[in-house]
Amino acid sequence: MRRTITRLGPWQPHAEGLNQIILLLLLDNLPFSTVIRTQIRMQLLHFSLFGDFNNYLAFILSRAKDVPVEIRKVAGLLLKNGLMAVYNLIEPEHQQYIKLQLLYGLGEANQHIRSTCGTTISNVIQQGGILGWPELFHTLLHFLNSGDPNRNGGAMDALSKISENTPELLDSDDAWSGQRPINIFLLELFEFFHSPHANLRKLSLRFVNKYIISMPSGLYTSKNKYLDGLFLLANEPDAAVRKLVCTALLQLVEFHPSVLEPRLKDVIECMLQLNKDNNDVVALEACGFWSKYWDAQIPSENLREYLPRLTLILLSNMAYPNDDDLLADAEVIDAKEDESIPDRYQDLKPQLPCSDEDDDTCTICNLRKCSASALDVLSNVFGAKILLTFMPIIEANLSATGDEAWRDKEAAVLALGVIARGCNNGLYPRLSEIVASLIPLLDHKFTLIRSTSCWTLSQFSKYIVQDSGNKKGYEQFDIVLTALLQRISDTNKLVQGAACSALAILEEEAAEKLAPRLKEILQHLMHPLGEYQKRNLRIICDAIGTLVDAVGEELDQPVYVEILIPPLLQKWQNFSIFDKDLLTLLECFTSIVQALGSIEFSEFTEHLFSRCITIIEAQQRLAKAHPFSDKDFITCSLDFLSGLTGCFDSGIESLVLQSNLRDMLLKCCRDGAPDVRQSAFGLLGDLARVCPIYLHPRVPEFLYLAVKQLKIPKLEKTISVANNACWAIGELAVQVPQEISPFVTTVISCLIPILHQSEGVEKSMVENSAITLGRLAFVCPDLVSPHMEKCMQPWCISLSTTRDGIEKEDAFKGLCAMVKANPSVAQSSLVYVCKAIASWKKIWSTELNTEVCKVMHDYQQMLTNEAWDKFMSDLDPLLKANIA
Repeated sequence: MRRTITRLGPWQPHAEGLNQIILLLLLDNLPFSTVIRTQIRMQLLHFSLFGDFNNYLAFILSRAKDVPVEIRKVAGLLLKNGLMAVYNLIEPEHQQYIKLQLLYGLGEANQHIRSTCGTTISNVIQQGGILGWPELFHTLLHFLNSGDPNRNGGAMDALSKISENTPELLDSDDAWSGQRPINIFLLELFEFFHSPHANLRKLSLRFVNKYIISMPSGLYTSKNKYLDGLFLLANEPDAAVRKLVCTALLQLVEFHPSVLEPRLKDVIECMLQLNKDNNDVVALEACGFWSKYWDAQIPSENLREYLPRLTLILLSNMAYPNDDDLLADAEVIDAKEDESIPDRYQDLKPQLPCSDEDDDTCTICNLRKCSASALDVLSNVFGAKILLTFMPIIEANLSATGDEAWRDKEAAVLALGVIARGCNNGLYPRLSEIVASLIPLLDHKFTLIRSTSCWTLSQFSKYIVQDSGNKKGYEQFDIVLTALLQRISDTNKLVQGAACSALAILEEEAAEKLAPRLKEILQHLMHPLGEYQKRNLRIICDAIGTLVDAVGEELDQPVYVEILIPPLLQKWQNFSIFDKDLLTLLECFTSIVQALGSIEFSEFTEHLFSRCITIIEAQQRLAKAHPFSDKDFITCSLDFLSGLTGCFDSGIESLVLQSNLRDMLLKCCRDGAPDVRQSAFGLLGDLARVCPIYLHPRVPEFLYLAVKQLKIPKLEKTISVANNACWAIGELAVQVPQEISPFVTTVISCLIPILHQSEGVEKSMVENSAITLGRLAFVCPDLVSPHMEKCMQPWCISLSTTRDGIEKEDAFKGLCAMVKANPSVAQSSLVYVCKAIASWKKIWSTELNTEVCKVMHDYQQMLTNEAWDKFMSDLDPLLKANIA
């Protein structure tokens, strides 16, 4: 190929050079070895040094119709990339030639060639701007009016690419002789809604939809024409176009609801039609309209007349479809017991919503969930008003017989659970009927009916428990509890998990009302523990933990401990220290330890303590080789040890003294993971309280690391770490005051800003800061006193909102010490000190009560009788009564 030379006429490709480039593109598309392909690329690179190389590529892309389309597309890709790099260095005449070829290519019969040309045109605009191609918009407008479907499609493709790469260009006054191009093009594109060509209808609608959010004047002034077009296209045979209609109406109701309000009846009719579309993807997109409708705060009354139709559509979409292959196993009538089949990987994955429209399974699942979500919104907005027409349908589906009706029955059960809270006023009087209809379904031969019935019963737990105060209500509660306990031992894993989850919800609501049945509940929970697979093991452990939290001290009896602990320990021993299921058991044990007394649990303590130490050691070794390894094992082990320490107090000391926990804990306090540091400083505070002597050799290092957590910029990102570190500092101050002195000034400099900015900080962090400051003031009054002028008032404000307890007593000891050490500052903050004192419901400590009385007496001595009387008369009467 020759170098470019001055020509007397328009540029034309030389046949020799053209054939060489085409040959290289053909060869580059063949499966040669890496060496040969490199040689081909080097030759193409050599040709790219010629000034008119991009002209050849443009010619091949747009005009070389005898060349395979794939090769023309490769030429277009090379052209696009080359122009991105050197467009502004190309001679103007060559630029002009390339533009002409790209415009010509927009009319090519092959859609891929048109698309490649459109993409390259957009890139040229990015490089040279529209002012460098003033005829472009005129040409595209001409193409739209040409009546040629290829040119029509090519122009729309180019406009679409331009709107993606330079969205501001089409809506700019400077782009086209003082006019906004988008306003002109929109008028043309609306006409294509009526095109006989499906592809043009789709392309035009997709383009117009891009401008809904920005709403240019051309779209706003033509809104009725646009809406008419949408209603027309809602009947389009192509599902992709119907989905675009849904997308448009969703965006309009979200961003410009006022555009829809004059035509709201037409919009609702359209969405009802699309929500029952035979194509699940379209129906799913349409279903999202209703939640956005409420978010737009359009008056709910506008939808009232459509409720019977809408609820029926949503209920229909909540039913599993007949052709869903995933239901094959669930549909078998107890012919398949799967409780002994190990869980697959996909069974263990979190159930997250997905957005891949090509995944039919996911789309069906989401349509069901989205319909349920919309029904939930309806029930919360309209309440019992939807029941008049909805409940007869539910009741009919529930009473339907025959295996062929099971999907509608299951959807009706699901719908009852969905509306349980929103329609509670209307459903509560019918609670006994609802429970009576659901209980038999827990024994139904279809797996999904059993599992959904468990969930729906759980949604009525609050009302079932509320009714249990009378004999009939308690009998109903007892029936529900018994039925769920039986389903825990179901032979199907799906039902097992649903029953355990439902039981956990009932446990939270019932709390101490479970005490009379506690032995039976524990026996039912422990019985299947050895048989459950991984996923349900996690769920049943959650149910056990919830039960323990619900009944609390009721569990602290030897008979319950004997039922509960041995099976859990057996399961615990079966797992390796790297098994994730160990974490589930650790969390469960943590709840148990907090509920049980130390005597009942003592025989199991040594084994559990030792294994937690082993887990932490192993994970710390693993972290050296793999710094980004999972830290959950360490975090859960630390949390369990904290619970164990809180349960046993000083009784844990013998185990701690024989371990290397101190050094491991120090490493955890240095860990890069905030969750690990949070748990580590929590355990540090617990150990400081019960066995400070053990920590003594490393206390300065612990304090240094704890103080470091309070100095981190953007504290809100690690507020939980700072909270525990602050509390640990306070505990160490009380237990080893001689070690705290070097850190007092630094700690106070961190606490003062927190107290001053209390409204923007987590309440527990403010409380801990106030308590720690008080503890420091008590043990190191001389060091803290000089800082009181800066913090006395916010400190007292924080103390006045702190709950009563030993920690508040410690803080007030420090406050009293500060009033003595700095009387002038104390006098200027007298009102705040009084408010803090008045916040006590009762000071149980005789020593502290004496100190507080002395503080008030000292204040009275500082002032003249007249000043004191005036101060007391100005106080709020309630405040005065509380400090009297």
